Amino acid sequence: MIFSEGECRCREVRFKVDGGPMMTMACHCTGCQRMTASAFSLSSLYPSDALAITAGEPVIGGSRGATRHYFCPRCMSWLFTRPEGMDDFVNVRSTLLDNARSYRPFMETYTGEKLAWAATGAMRSFDTLPAPDSFPTLLAEFKQAT
Repeated sequence: MIFSEGECRCREVRFKVDGGPMMTMACHCTGCQRMTASAFSLSSLYPSDALAITAGEPVIGGSRGATRHYFCPRCMSWLFTRPEGMDDFVNVRSTLLDNARSYRPFMETYTGEKLAWAATGAMRSFDTLPAPDSFPTLLAEFKQAT
């Protein structure tokens, strides 16, 4: 089985994900800009059961709504997100993975909120989020592209 390992900045929380991502993304929404203190967030979508915490214990932070953002309690690195209404999936912050240098976002979302100079090189772009019924096609396109 293929898996990737990752860790927070201080290395207190370590995790692994089994298998390859279902999709890779960049999000330009102002919420992600503020949570990352950067132009966008980068994430990889996995089935929820593919993520295993191997050291430490993440805490919930961020906006603390129905979408749950998990952080390292020590260094406060944003580790992963369990999106509202998508309990079967988890968005792992891609740059925390040990193999992050090979990361490339397939799609970018909330380009209507992006900073004018921010560019990701993503193959697909959406002004907000893609329509839910477009995800099967996007997942198939990502699989074919990788």
